[in-house]
Parts: sequence; structure tokens; C-alpha cells
Amino acid sequence: MINKEIKSYFPILNQEINGHPLVYLDSAATSQKPVQVIEALKSYYELDNANVHRGVHTLGNRATEHYEGAREKVRKFINANSMEEIIFLRGTTTAMNLVAQSYGRANVQEGDEIVITYMEHHSNIIPWQQLAKERGAILKYVELEKDGTISLEQVRAVVTERTKIVSMVYVSNVLGTMNPVKEVAQIAHENGAVMVVDGAQAAPHLKIDVQQLDCDFFAFSGHKMCGPTGIGVLYGKKELLNNMEPVEFGGEMIDFVGLYDSTWKELPWKFEGGTPIIAGAVGLGAAIDFLNEIGLNEIEKHEHQMAAYAMEKMNLIEGLDIYGPTDPQKRAGIVTFNLNDVHPHDVATVLDMSGIAVRAGHHCAQPLMKWLEVSATARASFYLYNNESDVDRLVEGLRSAKEYFNDVF
Repeated sequence: MINKEIKSYFPILNQEINGHPLVYLDSAATSQKPVQVIEALKSYYELDNANVHRGVHTLGNRATEHYEGAREKVRKFINANSMEEIIFLRGTTTAMNLVAQSYGRANVQEGDEIVITYMEHHSNIIPWQQLAKERGAILKYVELEKDGTISLEQVRAVVTERTKIVSMVYVSNVLGTMNPVKEVAQIAHENGAVMVVDGAQAAPHLKIDVQQLDCDFFAFSGHKMCGPTGIGVLYGKKELLNNMEPVEFGGEMIDFVGLYDSTWKELPWKFEGGTPIIAGAVGLGAAIDFLNEIGLNEIEKHEHQMAAYAMEKMNLIEGLDIYGPTDPQKRAGIVTFNLNDVHPHDVATVLDMSGIAVRAGHHCAQPLMKWLEVSATARASFYLYNNESDVDRLVEGLRSAKEYFNDVF
């Protein structure tokens, strides 16, 4: 159940910025952390800090139990079939690069196709650009509809029998668009391609079932879902991961090392070279417990309501443009906008003076900015700890910003 008391679990929100109570509307960049996650990290470092897997002493055993216990929590959270399909990495960017460098290099040849969309984050563009250049492959884009959505007809027109990889964001970090990744996966599979899903903006906000989506790879980051920075997850179907080679080599991921050759551990550890992100996994596990207690369906419903309320109020401001789907049910809790003739950096600066934190810039989505025919935008992104009073503060701040710049110019 989403209520006003939820905000009290987040200590950072109980402060003033520039003399005003903080309104944090930048959760798409990183979410805030509840006391449950903070305490889990504190407890690990105070009581259980040790390296995992190798030791036989009590601290090592407890640390290993926490680390692998977090893996099982992730497995259940996204309904993966096996813990072997859950790989801990630094985040979504690392996961995308692993798929491109390991699976991509082994399976993409000259003349093959890689398909993405104009709404992708740079971390779901650049790895495929580099792979296409290296392998002589063709990078193709699914064009967007006028409202910032994609049509399955366009996907069918772009994906062909030469396509080896289709990679798509589940929820756009700019437009808030919720893409039909299940249906796109079906189209990819009909053409013999694998489906890669950037779930960075989806996992914190939607109930994820990778088996139901039938995606081949799914990546997300802990810090966007109430967990710590520096921890993320790559899910991959076991049969694909088994046939992939590691891209990082060293301790932890080896089985046997000889003078001139080595062998790797089984899944998932062959992809987790070096000392793992132990504390990050502990914190992510605590974040998953917290989100499960509230309920992902409740979180999604709350954010749809927040987006609808924000768009209703913001559309009353003359000279303010909102980008993305007009139907709040087709978008997550992200509202990206511009005030006419005012640079979004200036808008964000004026809002910050009133204690309101929004993001401004190209949001690591420059091809999408080009498609929108703007250089940058401002973005308000909502999460479970936001409420209608936060939107009211945002609208009040935008009206003040508009008046301020009208007076200046």
C-alpha cells in the first residue's frame, strides 16, 4: 500500500535544500535508499564482512550465504528459472557490454543485422555500434510513432532473417514509454534473433517475469530500485550463457589454472571475475525485500496516478511542452518537458533554488533528442515516495520559473 508514511523510510528526504523541504524528482537517474537497505549494509560491514566462496571460517560462510541468498531473491523477483541465470555485475551498462562482447562477438558476422530503437539509452546504443563496426554488421533502427511509442508493424518491417540481435528498452528513461517487449521478443524469435531487454527503468516499477516475457537477456541496476550503486544484474537463458565466454578473467571465475591454459567455473560464477560486489548484493537483496513488501503492482499503479496528475497540472502551464505518450497508462512515472525559450538547465537551476530536484540535459539519449528536435529537456521522475504535494510543488516552481524568465527576457 502506497501512503505518505512511506517517505519516512527514506532519511535523505527529511532535509531542506536552499531553505525549502526537499522534493526529489530524479529517481530515473538514481532512487533514494530506505532505512532497511542502509541498515542491511551497516550490518554486513559491522558483523559479516569477509570474502565469499573461498573461506571456511564463520564470517566467510555468513558472507557467502548473504551473497548467494541475494541471488536467489533476484531470481524470484524476476521469475528466472534458475540461480545460474542470475549474474551480478556493476549495472545495466556492464550487462549490455557483456552481452555485446561475449554473445555478440560469437554470433554476429559480416552482413548480419542488429536492431534497436531511437529511444535507447546510450548504454544500449554504443555497445551495438562498436560490435557492428568490429564485425561488419548492419545497425538498424525501429522508428517511433509521433507520440513516442513503437508499432509492431514497424518492428516486423525492420527485423529480418538477417537479424541476430534485437535490443530494446522496456521503459524509456526520457519518454516514459512502456514498450511491448514480449511481442517484440516473439518477432525476434520468429526470425531467429535473440531479444535483449534494457530493464533499468522497468525493474524498479513493474512486476517482471522474464519467463513470461520470453526475453533472452534482461539487464537492470540496483541503484534505481532502492539498492546501492555499483550492483546490477544480467539475466540470461541458461543455454545461451553456457555457450558464452567470459570477458573478464582472474580470480573467482576460474576452475583450474595451468601454465598455458585455464578452465572456468560453472554458471553463474564464470562471469563474476574478481572479488564480487558482496555488499552491493546484500543491499540489493534488502531492497528487493522492501519492494516486495510494498508490492510492485501497487508501485506501478501509484506511478501511473502520479504521471496522470502531473500531466494534468503541467498541461495548464502555457508554453510548456510534454514529450511522450499522452495516455498516462502507456507511460511510467516519468514526465519530460521544456518551457518555451528557456534552456532546461536554467529551469532545473531555478527549481533547485526552491528545493526541487529534477534532471536536465540529453539524459544519455542524444539520438532521441535529435528525433524530438531539441538539444535537451527537463525531466521529473516519480517513485513510490512521491505524492501529489510533490507535483504541486513542481508546478508551483515551474510557474515561478516562467515568471522569472519572462521578467528577465
